[in-house]
Amino acid sequence: MIIKKLIKEYLDYLEIEKNRSPKTRENYGRYLKKFIAFSGVKEPEDISADSIKKFRVALARDGGMKKITQTYYVIAIRNFLKYLIKNDYDALSPDKIELPKIARRQIEIVEYGDLERFLSAPPQNTLRGLRDRAILEMFFSTGLRISELCNLDRYINMKRDEITVRGKGEKLRVVFLSARAKAAVKNYLEKRTDALEYLFVSLARQTNPLKEPRVIGKITPRAIQRLVDYYRRKAGIAKRLTPHQIRHQFATDLLINGADLRSVQEMLGHSSISTTQIYTHVTNKELRNVHRAFHALRRRSGQAPRNT
Repeated sequence: MIIKKLIKEYLDYLEIEKNRSPKTRENYGRYLKKFIAFSGVKEPEDISADSIKKFRVALARDGGMKKITQTYYVIAIRNFLKYLIKNDYDALSPDKIELPKIARRQIEIVEYGDLERFLSAPPQNTLRGLRDRAILEMFFSTGLRISELCNLDRYINMKRDEITVRGKGEKLRVVFLSARAKAAVKNYLEKRTDALEYLFVSLARQTNPLKEPRVIGKITPRAIQRLVDYYRRKAGIAKRLTPHQIRHQFATDLLINGADLRSVQEMLGHSSISTTQIYTHVTNKELRNVHRAFHALRRRSGQAPRNT
């Protein structure tokens, strides 16, 4: 079946030429194989607007599938069609497939006072507490993704206020450390006695509170998720808070204080500014200033409204 061969070639192209992550390859492979299994197409020219429409109806009727997940399937099919056309196969134009309209994501952020209690919640008299405080301060200072933070190298140049990180698609970008983040990392590293190259490490459970816990390897995303939730509860924050939401806090904090969208896009490592624009509805400082300057001027000046 030629279509299966072409899908494999396309996935190789994504990984090798487009420099997409193994996870992206895995996801695209799953989306396309599910479409092929459903539609029964065997050749590129068998992919029709009608076969895609029937597949989308089936996805929509799958009660457990979110709209955004359905969109990922459609994006994978469209991009596969683009690849086929680029390589001179007789295939349906991807322009004939419209993406579903998705409601804009609602960004949830916590109040500033709650955030400060959360960042200050880890104790500073143990290695575990110092590590946890350094992790939280690093998240809020840099807006790193959880995978990026897990992969940080221990031997960073602490004389500089910046770190170069490798993000999605192996793209390099620079992130910046606040004074508080630098101090937290410095205090944590001074307490470390192991020689592991990772900045943040997993610690064994300790039965004797007087002994320092044993370092057992690189910290995992799941361990970071658990510690974030632990300190959320310790700080008395009722709202859900995750490592990715701290990334939201980082972005909204910059925008609320006047940073421009392009700069925030660079610091977050977004390939498209449209991704960064999800923050603007809660942080548009210019709109707030316009409202303050022009709303209800007569009411503030004491003038009576005109009769209409």
